[in-house]
Amino acid sequence: MTSSDASSVSVYDIDINALQGGSADLGQYKGKAVLIVNVASKCGLTPQYAGLERLHEQYADKGFTVLGVPCNQFLGQEPGTSEEIAEFCSATYGVTFPMTEKVEVNGEGRHSLYERLVGHADAEGHTGDIRWNFEKFLIGRDGAVVARFSPQTEPESAEVAAAVEKAIG
Repeated sequence: MTSSDASSVSVYDIDINALQGGSADLGQYKGKAVLIVNVASKCGLTPQYAGLERLHEQYADKGFTVLGVPCNQFLGQEPGTSEEIAEFCSATYGVTFPMTEKVEVNGEGRHSLYERLVGHADAEGHTGDIRWNFEKFLIGRDGAVVARFSPQTEPESAEVAAAVEKAIG
């Protein structure tokens, strides 16, 4: 898929597997707002899992979900198997939000989901490659990218909360 093709494809039409196998079926999120986050278990930003879970719980009944996308491209900070990642997230942070298979978010092996996302600019105007673990993309109810947040932006920041509230309308 070329990058021009990627911009016309809805995130709902992209194939990606769930962490525990089988399709993650992104089509199930049509009509919801989704915060897509590339995650890692051994990163200085890993404590953001707690904030992501609280955000997920706070807005879940209003048509919102967090979707974690494990990635091992940043200093090997997500080395585990699917089972190890699931156990870590559940046991350490009580994560209940859905997670996909581990994918590449940059480079020649970039997953088509991230091909679709990286063209959107954040508040500072950054587009293109994912800079680090925990970069966040907010998808509106219509499947369009409505916001991008830097890895350092806390999930429970006023900026993210305001964007989520606007997206769930």
